Amino acid sequence: MTFSRNIKFAVAAISLALSTAAFAQTGRDYVYVVGSSTVYPFATVVAERFGRGSDFKTPKIEATGSGGGLKLFCDGVGVDYPDVANSSRAIKESEVLACEQNGVKEIVEVKIGYDGIVIANALQSMTMVLSRRDIFLALAKSVPGETDGALIDNPYVTWADVNSDLPAIKIEVLGPPPTSGTRDAFVELAMEGGCKSVPWIKALKSADKNQYKAICHTIREDGVFVEAGENDNLIVQKLQANPDALGIFGFSFLDQNREKVKGASVDGVVPTFDAIADGDYPVSRPLYFYVKKAHVDVIPGLRGFLREFTSEKAWGEEGYLSDRGLIPMPDAERRMVAANVRDLTPLSLAKK
Repeated sequence: MTFSRNIKFAVAAISLALSTAAFAQTGRDYVYVVGSSTVYPFATVVAERFGRGSDFKTPKIEATGSGGGLKLFCDGVGVDYPDVANSSRAIKESEVLACEQNGVKEIVEVKIGYDGIVIANALQSMTMVLSRRDIFLALAKSVPGETDGALIDNPYVTWADVNSDLPAIKIEVLGPPPTSGTRDAFVELAMEGGCKSVPWIKALKSADKNQYKAICHTIREDGVFVEAGENDNLIVQKLQANPDALGIFGFSFLDQNREKVKGASVDGVVPTFDAIADGDYPVSRPLYFYVKKAHVDVIPGLRGFLREFTSEKAWGEEGYLSDRGLIPMPDAERRMVAANVRDLTPLSLAKK
């Protein structure tokens, strides 16, 4: 029995070695990263530092949106598929299952820090003072009518229609598409946060979760909300050209463009590094990237790239990523995540 078991282990080891060798010989000699446009600038600066400071090529980073990046990531194992997927939201259970169906069976989740989602306008424009209720009423496809339980198509044209304390300028908001993790987080944190301020809708969460989500998460499609793609820099440019428009993007882009745009306060809190780090700013979320364990030590430089990204000089409180707008995790959390990366601890569905 022991001899038979040893033979099976030996055969498995030989098969793994052969598949790894074939994988390594197919020609890609650089790390390939896709995903979130919010995580993109952080991943890019890590890639550049890693490329300059090592014997490996600089990793290739593409901004495809969180959903689009995770789909590419989950399509398969091998050099034709990305090694890493950046995401401005946690991977969904359905995405983990899609990965498994395509042979991507061991995924390492790496939480890198926190970011706020800002609602910004041009520096020369009026400073907006918004509540999450204002945001919901301005952007939801359907809004409460005059009686409890009644919904009507969103009739609001100006911000003053939503709240008389706001300016009488046309509601025009540039934001990310449905494939974006920023869009997912925005509807959950900002839209739903405002939606729950309506008592009868809040009560739906326990009575009819699907209807509750449909009301709170569905953005209007009448031209008031404009999908501006995954390029947050393009939104910044458009805000400069249109002083009445607002744009939705990650805090890091606000932080890097303060000479061009400014952030609205939300529920009385201005989006700042400290307000997000302290948890005071209500529209903030964690950021992640996901790694295929099967690619580590096969794709040249991948382990080193992971080590660079999770080093204190990168993501620590005094690290170079905090200079780019990343909000560091607490010390203990950083140590825990770094240990998971070092040990390549796979994500399990039980954690989802």
